[in-house]
Order: sequence, then C-alpha cells, then structure tokens
Amino acid sequence: MNHHCHALRCTTPVPPKMLMCKRHWYMVPSHMRNAVWATYVPGQEVTKTPTLDYLEAAMAAINAVADAEGIARVGDKK
Repeated sequence: MNHHCHALRCTTPVPPKMLMCKRHWYMVPSHMRNAVWATYVPGQEVTKTPTLDYLEAAMAAINAVADAEGIARVGDKK
C-alpha cells in the first residue's frame, strides 16, 4: 500500500479511502471527523478529484492533530 496517514510526520499505512490512521483520526474532534465524512465523495481516492469542501475539512483535521501533538500546522512559518 502506497497511501499513508495524512497526520504530519506519520507514515502509518492506511487504505486510500482513509485520511488518517486510527490513532490520529481519534485525536480529531468529532465535529471535524463528521465534516470530513460529510464532504467525502465515494471514489474520490480513485479519480483524484476531491471537492474543495473535502480538502478544507481534511486540512482542518490535519491541523487539529498537529495542534494536539504540539507541532507546526500546515501553512505555519517555522
């Protein structure tokens, strides 16, 4: 499998449909997890055409994990 968790610095393999590994996914607040699934379009991992809403929800989830782990968020300057 060539797909991995999108949490920053994580290289855990996950199915292409999944944004994160279980450990990181459950660090994301439930309302953000719900937003990721609400904006997910089945098959987008195959077509490579996620919606802007999905990308925004995914980025919010990724940054929530970064905050929880105390590392710089995507887009933050060093």
